[in-house]
Amino acid sequence: MDGFRFLEWPVYADAKDMVRSIFSVTNKFPQGLRIELGSQINRAAISVLLNVAEGSGKNSDKDFSRFLNIAIGSIYETVAGLDIAKDAELIGEKEFSELVKKLLSIAKQLGGFKKELKRSL
Repeated sequence: MDGFRFLEWPVYADAKDMVRSIFSVTNKFPQGLRIELGSQINRAAISVLLNVAEGSGKNSDKDFSRFLNIAIGSIYETVAGLDIAKDAELIGEKEFSELVKKLLSIAKQLGGFKKELKRSL
């Protein structure tokens, strides 16, 4: 699709899949925790996706790299939220591990993107 290069990136597709998985998990939280903790986890996960998209539209690699840093920070926030959910027994160890594995893969892809951008600076 012309003009929206991020739509064709595997990292974007992986992040979309991760967001769907996160929504599926947080939808099962009890009502009060769904609003508080679930909403925070959802926003952090969405932030990964949106920062990749927004950064791809910036005019310089330096600006794009800044958005990738924000996306990586949002991955860390998502993992921390999931860890809290695991400790509160809202999700099991297996579900936590599967989500963290997806998030780690996305973080590695974004790190690779950053390295490529750094080479072009």
